[in-house]
Amino acid sequence: MSDEVRLELVLPADPQQVYDAWTQPALLEQWYCPNPALELKVQADVRDGGEYVVAMGPHVVRGTYHEVEPAHRLRFDWRWDGDTDTPTDVLVDLTPDPAGTRLHFLHNGFATPEDVENHRIAWQPTLDRLTALLHTPTPDRP
Repeated sequence: MSDEVRLELVLPADPQQVYDAWTQPALLEQWYCPNPALELKVQADVRDGGEYVVAMGPHVVRGTYHEVEPAHRLRFDWRWDGDTDTPTDVLVDLTPDPAGTRLHFLHNGFATPEDVENHRIAWQPTLDRLTALLHTPTPDRP
Protein backbone atom coordinates (compact mmCIF):
# COMPACT_ATOMS: atom_id res chain seq x y z
CA MET A 1 0.00 0.00 0.00
CA SER A 2 1.12 3.55 -0.72
CA ASP A 3 2.45 5.75 2.07
CA GLU A 4 0.90 8.89 0.59
CA VAL A 5 -2.29 10.82 0.11
CA ARG A 6 -2.36 12.36 -3.36
CA LEU A 7 -5.28 14.55 -4.46
CA GLU A 8 -5.85 16.87 -7.38
CA LEU A 9 -8.68 19.32 -7.87
CA VAL A 10 -9.55 22.51 -9.68
CA LEU A 11 -10.58 25.37 -7.44
CA PRO A 12 -12.80 28.29 -8.51
CA ALA A 13 -10.29 31.04 -7.73
CA ASP A 14 -7.00 32.36 -9.03
CA PRO A 15 -3.72 30.99 -7.61
CA GLN A 16 -3.18 34.00 -5.31
CA GLN A 17 -6.61 33.55 -3.71
CA VAL A 18 -5.96 29.84 -3.19
CA TYR A 19 -2.50 30.56 -1.77
CA ASP A 20 -4.03 33.13 0.59
CA ALA A 21 -6.52 30.51 1.80
CA TRP A 22 -3.55 28.22 2.65
CA THR A 23 -1.48 30.92 4.36
CA GLN A 24 -3.71 33.47 6.10
CA PRO A 25 -4.82 32.28 9.56
CA ALA A 26 -8.25 34.00 9.34
CA LEU A 27 -8.97 32.10 6.11
CA LEU A 28 -7.45 28.81 7.33
CA GLU A 29 -9.77 28.97 10.35
CA GLN A 30 -12.73 28.79 7.96
CA TRP A 31 -11.81 25.49 6.29
CA TYR A 32 -8.68 23.72 7.59
CA CYS A 33 -10.40 20.88 9.48
CA PRO A 34 -12.60 18.04 8.24
CA ASN A 35 -15.07 18.52 11.12
CA PRO A 36 -16.81 21.93 11.04
CA ALA A 37 -18.12 21.33 14.58
CA LEU A 38 -14.62 21.64 16.06
CA GLU A 39 -13.25 25.03 17.09
CA LEU A 40 -10.32 25.87 14.85
CA LYS A 41 -7.38 28.11 15.82
CA VAL A 42 -4.43 28.74 13.53
CA GLN A 43 -1.07 30.42 14.03
CA ALA A 44 1.15 30.59 10.96
CA ASP A 45 4.49 32.25 10.27
CA VAL A 46 4.50 31.54 6.53
CA ARG A 47 8.12 31.80 5.43
CA ASP A 48 10.93 29.32 4.86
CA GLY A 49 11.73 28.06 8.35
CA GLY A 50 8.58 29.59 9.85
CA GLU A 51 6.34 27.49 12.05
CA TYR A 52 2.61 26.87 12.28
CA VAL A 53 0.22 25.44 14.89
CA VAL A 54 -3.34 24.34 14.14
CA ALA A 55 -5.69 23.41 16.99
CA MET A 56 -8.74 21.49 15.79
CA GLY A 57 -10.65 21.23 19.03
CA PRO A 58 -8.46 18.95 21.19
CA HIS A 59 -6.31 17.84 18.22
CA VAL A 60 -3.15 19.87 17.55
CA VAL A 61 -0.89 19.62 14.53
CA ARG A 62 2.26 21.68 14.06
CA GLY A 63 5.22 21.95 11.78
CA THR A 64 7.71 24.04 9.86
CA TYR A 65 7.48 25.54 6.38
CA HIS A 66 10.28 24.32 4.10
CA GLU A 67 9.26 25.84 0.76
CA VAL A 68 7.23 29.01 0.39
CA GLU A 69 6.65 30.28 -3.14
CA PRO A 70 3.71 32.70 -3.03
CA ALA A 71 0.85 31.71 -5.33
CA HIS A 72 2.76 28.59 -6.48
CA ARG A 73 3.95 26.19 -3.79
CA LEU A 74 3.99 25.36 -0.10
CA ARG A 75 5.82 22.49 1.53
CA PHE A 76 5.73 21.88 5.25
CA ASP A 77 6.11 19.07 7.72
CA TRP A 78 3.17 17.77 9.75
CA ARG A 79 3.32 16.39 13.29
CA TRP A 80 0.45 15.68 15.65
CA ASP A 81 1.07 16.60 19.29
CA GLY A 82 1.73 13.43 21.24
CA ASP A 83 2.81 11.47 18.14
CA THR A 84 6.34 10.09 18.30
CA ASP A 85 6.53 9.11 14.61
CA THR A 86 8.75 11.06 12.23
CA PRO A 87 6.86 14.10 10.89
CA THR A 88 5.18 13.63 7.54
CA ASP A 89 5.51 15.99 4.57
CA VAL A 90 2.82 18.06 2.85
CA LEU A 91 3.28 19.58 -0.59
CA VAL A 92 0.76 21.97 -2.17
CA ASP A 93 1.38 22.97 -5.79
CA LEU A 94 -0.83 25.56 -7.48
CA THR A 95 -1.01 26.09 -11.24
CA PRO A 96 -3.33 28.32 -13.26
CA ASP A 97 -6.23 26.53 -14.93
CA PRO A 98 -8.94 27.91 -17.24
CA ALA A 99 -11.47 27.21 -14.47
CA GLY A 100 -9.33 28.78 -11.71
CA THR A 101 -6.44 26.95 -10.05
CA ARG A 102 -5.34 23.33 -10.25
CA LEU A 103 -4.22 22.15 -6.82
CA HIS A 104 -1.84 19.18 -6.64
CA PHE A 105 -1.77 17.94 -3.06
CA LEU A 106 0.64 15.35 -1.68
CA HIS A 107 0.92 14.26 1.96
CA ASN A 108 3.49 11.49 2.41
CA GLY A 109 5.85 9.73 4.77
CA PHE A 110 3.28 7.94 6.94
CA ALA A 111 4.38 5.18 9.32
CA THR A 112 1.40 2.86 8.81
CA PRO A 113 -1.32 2.14 6.24
CA GLU A 114 -3.86 3.16 8.89
CA ASP A 115 -2.25 6.60 9.13
CA VAL A 116 -2.49 6.97 5.35
CA GLU A 117 -6.15 6.02 5.32
CA ASN A 118 -7.05 8.23 8.30
CA HIS A 119 -5.45 11.24 6.61
CA ARG A 120 -7.03 10.42 3.24
CA ILE A 121 -10.45 10.29 4.93
CA ALA A 122 -9.76 13.67 6.60
CA TRP A 123 -8.17 15.57 3.70
CA GLN A 124 -11.00 15.04 1.21
CA PRO A 125 -13.71 16.80 3.27
CA THR A 126 -11.16 19.42 4.33
CA LEU A 127 -10.42 20.27 0.69
CA ASP A 128 -14.17 20.21 -0.02
CA ARG A 129 -14.50 22.93 2.65
CA LEU A 130 -11.76 24.92 0.89
CA THR A 131 -13.67 24.62 -2.40
CA ALA A 132 -16.85 25.82 -0.71
CA LEU A 133 -15.02 28.78 0.84
CA LEU A 134 -13.64 29.81 -2.54
CA HIS A 135 -17.14 29.56 -4.07
CA THR A 136 -18.46 32.03 -1.48
CA PRO A 137 -18.52 35.61 -2.78
CA THR A 138 -16.74 38.14 -0.59
CA PRO A 139 -16.68 41.94 -0.81
CA ASP A 140 -13.24 41.64 -2.46
CA ARG A 141 -14.35 38.98 -4.92
CA PRO A 142 -17.35 39.08 -7.29
